[in-house]
Amino acid sequence: MVVLSPVLLVSFVLLLMPRSPASVTGGASGVLLATGGRRWGPQAVGGVGDGSNRYAVIFDAGSSGSRVHVYCFDESLDLVPIGNAIEVFKQKKPGLSSYAKDPQEAAESLVSLLEEAEKVVPVELREQTPVRVGATAGLRALGAERSEEILQAVRDLLRDKSSFKSEPDWVSVLDGSQEGAFAWVTINYLLEKLGKPYSHTVGVVDLGGGSVQMAYAISEKDAAKAPQVSDGEDSYVKKLVLKGTTYYLYVHRCWYQTVTTADVSHSYLHYGLLAARAEILKAGENSDYSNCMLDGYHGKYQYGDDTFEASGSSSGATYSKCRAVAVRALKVDEPACTHMKCTFGGVWNGGGGDGQKNLFVASFFYDRAAQAGFVNPKAAVAKVKPSDFEEAARRVCKLNVKEAHATYPDVSEEDIPFLCMDLVYQHTLLVDGFGVDPYQDITLVKKVRYGSSFVEAAWPLGSAIEVASSS
Repeated sequence: MVVLSPVLLVSFVLLLMPRSPASVTGGASGVLLATGGRRWGPQAVGGVGDGSNRYAVIFDAGSSGSRVHVYCFDESLDLVPIGNAIEVFKQKKPGLSSYAKDPQEAAESLVSLLEEAEKVVPVELREQTPVRVGATAGLRALGAERSEEILQAVRDLLRDKSSFKSEPDWVSVLDGSQEGAFAWVTINYLLEKLGKPYSHTVGVVDLGGGSVQMAYAISEKDAAKAPQVSDGEDSYVKKLVLKGTTYYLYVHRCWYQTVTTADVSHSYLHYGLLAARAEILKAGENSDYSNCMLDGYHGKYQYGDDTFEASGSSSGATYSKCRAVAVRALKVDEPACTHMKCTFGGVWNGGGGDGQKNLFVASFFYDRAAQAGFVNPKAAVAKVKPSDFEEAARRVCKLNVKEAHATYPDVSEEDIPFLCMDLVYQHTLLVDGFGVDPYQDITLVKKVRYGSSFVEAAWPLGSAIEVASSS
């Protein structure tokens, strides 16, 4: 297990513009522009608009499903409504990686989402409106050859069937650091934290199906302490200049090497919620994994091309024993860790500090908390503690599959057998993996209030800001 580190520090320069009146107040005005060195993500393109407004269409091609986000910005890069909504958001399952053997079918799965996006962008602006597709952990797990076949099919689809402006390099696989940094920009933009001292910003943990990222701003002093890396590797720290303020952004991610037919390629470690199930099942020596499976389930678990035995035992799941397997799967005590303080897998933890104290935790953390009943599923945000995941896990692990179905009706049939495992993993990831105090207040977030509206707390907005503001 090795650590990814930076080839180049990437700068975002915020060009201030006069704020124009907008229908939605409370936005973060100013232009975000990527400059210098290697591009941060696909090549940025200019947004266009009706008068001073401009649109951006972003596809989030995740491991558990595909989603499209349509945003409209005014000349100051404040979000403005599209009809009655501040953002158009549609999603469908499964994700592109589910079509590994049929790239054409994978691309066709995006057609209905593309049509939804076209409905809301004015006809006269569509051919000038950029569309970007960012694939995440699902495609990363397929390997370079298969993922590129799917990406090429998507490029062909956008070229032949889309009325939006597209270019080949606007369809790509995001690496973990890009995904984490975009998510950090999204949430701090919506909370109007950009331009303030780093200690006023919030940290972000985003748990997807295939990968997990933590991103938070650290002091310049701590950034200077980042472990040295080999030439040609990405650093732990990205330098961002946002709204006239310099931030040193720590983004947690790991990688390992897999041999392809041609050479050695990089694949991202599988610590998203769905991928972590596979890691736990692999780590469960001598059927220890059954301590994480609910009694009454007899079956297997498939992730990517791999299939794992996943049956429960007659004695049922056990919280403490399941947690021991989860700790082992996370490689919390990875011997390769030679840094002052590490998270899991031998990765430097960034040093902590004020930028990490206020954590916003998104995606599957929110979903499982809502399904387990300790978060109101209708609430956009909720204050919880990591220990709440432990308490929920202890309740679930005592149940068999039939009892769990009756107790947690909002959990899908395919997820019920893994509910104990998922909650144990989430608590272990926060406390043992990222070193968060079990009783620290954290904010679970589905959407962030922006003026009188709510916006999805996801990386695509950070990507859209770059797209719409660049020329």
